[in-house]
Amino acid sequence: MQEKKGIARFIDHTLLKPTATREDIRALCREAREYRCAAVCVQPVFVSMCSDLLQDSGVAVATVVGFPFGTAKPEVKAFEAARAVEDGAVEVDMVASIGEILAGNYAAVQKDIEAVVAAVAGRALVKVIIETAYLNKEQIAETSRRVQAAGADFVKTSTGYGPRGASAEDIRTIRAAVGPDFGIKASGGISNYAKAQEMLAAGATRLGASAAAAIIAGEDAWE
Repeated sequence: MQEKKGIARFIDHTLLKPTATREDIRALCREAREYRCAAVCVQPVFVSMCSDLLQDSGVAVATVVGFPFGTAKPEVKAFEAARAVEDGAVEVDMVASIGEILAGNYAAVQKDIEAVVAAVAGRALVKVIIETAYLNKEQIAETSRRVQAAGADFVKTSTGYGPRGASAEDIRTIRAAVGPDFGIKASGGISNYAKAQEMLAAGATRLGASAAAAIIAGEDAWE
């Protein structure tokens, strides 16, 4: 089997549909291992299984917290994150409190993120989903700065359940807010190689996608 060394290393191969079965998740892990993806991203109930399936593969196990609406209390998100790490997750994609962002209550937003960061400190990366489709540029920029100040590792654009996914403009806005070295995960609507390349060119450092096979096939065709 030929090892993938290109775009696959940026991809979190993702399956978060409520209809996903254990066999679907096994297939996801097989593909992620074959493609050499950065991670799989699954619902918390599947973390233990993925951790076992991907042991020594180099593919990380990521899960979601407060998903998909971000409306759980900070202590609930923190517990969910800590339990996911106990089950084998090494990356946690939490949903920020979108209503608090829209209300301009950034102190509450930051505290919400800090609770999850503290719960997994030193054990997992934290990516914060800010659902950019609901926000204007100023809200995206300020929320991104709060994510950084809270000690998280990435700003992530979307859950996939909002009115749209990532855009290059969103990524550029986030990058301008957080500087050159902070993690940015573009997610939502990345279904082909051209779109993936657009996100990376705009400043993304990770891609969340359920279409890893199509993206990688596009890379192979382009090469």
